[in-house]
Amino acid sequence: MARNDRFQHDYAFAQQGDFNEQLYLALKQSPWWMISIAIHVLIFFILTLFDTSGEGGNKRKAIMAKMDAETVEEDLEETEEDTEEVHEQEIVAEEPVIKDEEIADHVETDNDLPYEESFGQSEGLSDAPFEGPANNGTIGIGGGAGGAFKGRGGGRDLGTGGGGKKFDDAVDDALRWLAAHQSPNGGWEAAGFNQWCDGNPVSDASKRPDGLGKALYDPGVTGLALCAFLGAGYTNRGKHPFAKVVSRGLRYLKNIQDPEGCFGPRSTQQYIYNHACAALAMVEAYGMTGSPIFKGSAQRCLDFIALARNPYFAWRYGIKPGDNDTSVSGWMMMALKSAQLINSDAVKRGKRPPLTIDESAFDGLRAWLDKVTDPDYGQVGYVQRGTGPARPQELVDRFPADKSESMTAVGMLARIFMGEDPRKSKLIKLGADLCAKLPPTWNKADGSIDMYYWYYATLAMFQVGGKYWDLWKKGMEKAMVETQRKDTDYCQYKGSWDPVGPWGMDGGRVYSTAIQALCLEVFYRYDRVFGAK
Repeated sequence: MARNDRFQHDYAFAQQGDFNEQLYLALKQSPWWMISIAIHVLIFFILTLFDTSGEGGNKRKAIMAKMDAETVEEDLEETEEDTEEVHEQEIVAEEPVIKDEEIADHVETDNDLPYEESFGQSEGLSDAPFEGPANNGTIGIGGGAGGAFKGRGGGRDLGTGGGGKKFDDAVDDALRWLAAHQSPNGGWEAAGFNQWCDGNPVSDASKRPDGLGKALYDPGVTGLALCAFLGAGYTNRGKHPFAKVVSRGLRYLKNIQDPEGCFGPRSTQQYIYNHACAALAMVEAYGMTGSPIFKGSAQRCLDFIALARNPYFAWRYGIKPGDNDTSVSGWMMMALKSAQLINSDAVKRGKRPPLTIDESAFDGLRAWLDKVTDPDYGQVGYVQRGTGPARPQELVDRFPADKSESMTAVGMLARIFMGEDPRKSKLIKLGADLCAKLPPTWNKADGSIDMYYWYYATLAMFQVGGKYWDLWKKGMEKAMVETQRKDTDYCQYKGSWDPVGPWGMDGGRVYSTAIQALCLEVFYRYDRVFGAK
């Protein structure tokens, strides 16, 4: 029934009925805010009858303040969703193609995203400890919550042999640094992050940290930064210091999503990386909150992933380009797996799967991995069997291929997430042997620093468990925890990592800090699929 027809029908029904029916219609047609005000006035009046002063009056004020805070949070959620449903086409606008030379000088602003909450004084964020989020959801939250992923929803070391205080403190510092350098538009600027501290411009150039990346990767590093908050259990909900940070970041992603579902402009062929990282963040945000505000965006980004995949195989640059590579495919797999786990969790709770995904993509990815994996050694190639990890052309000599098994780690994790038991799989065991020979090592001289490799290998080795994980974790403390910057303050370097790996010139300090934080969150971000000890 059309909206106007439904209104006429309800109006006629009420005219024929009694007072209760007319009251029902009035409430149904009243805006949410009018109903909320009426309810609050009524409750306030009732409380006034019982007590108008003293201790009771103070309690009444506290109750009303708490109700106001909770109502505002829920009303904001519903109001934004109503707007999304009615004006969907108005919200999603075509992203213009920006030339490479224009991107570096482009600073996007958004008057709808005021930086309303300071996370510290001008010299940096407070060192005071903070608690985890108040809400537990489907993905990313631990603390006794169900779901396929785990997070620090009010507690650490969630039964998986957590990293301990050093690891947790490093994550906290990284998140504070990321929060300090979020741009006013809600995103993170790979090349311009140092212009901001706590939402304010940094006028003194000498106080700006170095480690700039390239502006064309803003959507991707924003996705990774959001994943770092989500991986630690922090969403846009709850009473924690990062609620607004996550909210603005997700809104930024929604604002740069085009009608086909792609995040960010398609100005270079690497835009597919931006989309994959942003998609992972949006899907996990929806899974953690269950909010319909993120559902549409999550579904569209999954639709674009399905659109971009090569028939019968995997992904590379662009839409069905004909060739494939393991690197892009790994990021796409992560987003798809998150969506699959959301659906599985819904089914377990007796609900319909909320997201539509291309299940055949897992068969295509498996076929690709079989094609590029050496059956005797377990090494996985980048674009074909026997090829090493991806590298910027100008950095091939500086970061030798034999110092990294990034593609092997991607292949291992993908096989595990697609149902291959690491305790029984020959290829996964061979891959673990290769990674065990190259644990995380912070050596700027020999090209061994590869945070991209560490990210996938950390996830994979954690899944494998046993001696492999013990060895890997030992390397993490020296190469990750101990190399985090502790000097200056959060407005400058404290909490970040220097972008000294092969992809540091592209993603910059935001990329290196976000992906290192994701490594250190491995203890509570994902459950072990096969229960390895």
